[in-house]
Amino acid sequence: MSHDSGDLPQPSARSLGASLAPVLTEACGGQLGEITWFKADWQRGGAATGTAMLRLGDGGEAPVVVKVPVVQRELLWTRRLQTPDSQALVVAKLYASGETLGDYDLAWMVMERFGHGPLGTHWHQDHMMRTADAAARFYAATSTYPVDAQPKTEPWTDLVRDAQRSLKINTIAHKQRWNSAIKVLRHRLERILEQWQARDVRHWLHGDLHLANAMSRVSLESGPVSLIDLAEVRPGHWVEDAVYLERQLWARPQRLGPAKPVKAIADARKAQGLDVDENYPRLAMIRRALLAGTAPKFLRSEGNPRYLEACLTWLETALEELK
Repeated sequence: MSHDSGDLPQPSARSLGASLAPVLTEACGGQLGEITWFKADWQRGGAATGTAMLRLGDGGEAPVVVKVPVVQRELLWTRRLQTPDSQALVVAKLYASGETLGDYDLAWMVMERFGHGPLGTHWHQDHMMRTADAAARFYAATSTYPVDAQPKTEPWTDLVRDAQRSLKINTIAHKQRWNSAIKVLRHRLERILEQWQARDVRHWLHGDLHLANAMSRVSLESGPVSLIDLAEVRPGHWVEDAVYLERQLWARPQRLGPAKPVKAIADARKAQGLDVDENYPRLAMIRRALLAGTAPKFLRSEGNPRYLEACLTWLETALEELK
């Protein structure tokens, strides 16, 4: 009988990977070379990630990334989005995978190691447009699968209330402006949420769209982008991905320059023949208001003064737009 992964001790990712390396090599038919384990700055959770060389059936070798364990959702979507033309893949090419390792229920993957990226490690003016194109190609690829899950539930009423409470007990710059803006947000929240909850959520989102999950087979400065880390794929409206991508640079508007991630993804969707509802700018502004207005609730993770000031500016802008 297989053991659930919860039965395993909780070692470091590096030691977990090292202990499973022989089993992984066996699962790959002995074709997997020595694995070098690492933990990336942007990586979350306890997954062990490593690099290695994989011997191919034609006698050649391919540089690969080994990841264990992976959540079932990531394994499912990585498998689903494979295509015969590996250069056109919007996700990493999958060389080997499984749902068990030895006696344990541990999903794992051996996948393509991209030659360039993540894009977030080196800024270039084309990053946003190329990532927007990758997002649209991802939406096109996932659109063939029925939405058989519920969208994420976000308790905005509670979050906005908690943000207002946080302002009372914490020292924060521009407190009076914050208090005024959140008071207006709470007053309009019921109407705003009614519009937000009426959005079309019958589509698959990447769920974690940012430049640390954007890779390239060509170069950092040019060529199609592919997306990694599919653990957060879920139903929703594409504006959620778009505003999330934009928000990563709210505190660094000089990097965005003329790039507008929401419009860029809308245009890229149109180029893929996908629907773009006419009211998407308003939905995007609602999303900005909700995310910006709840930032004081998360001071531990979102308390950077420059980011908070950007959130305040976006909240005030959104409230003016949403009158």
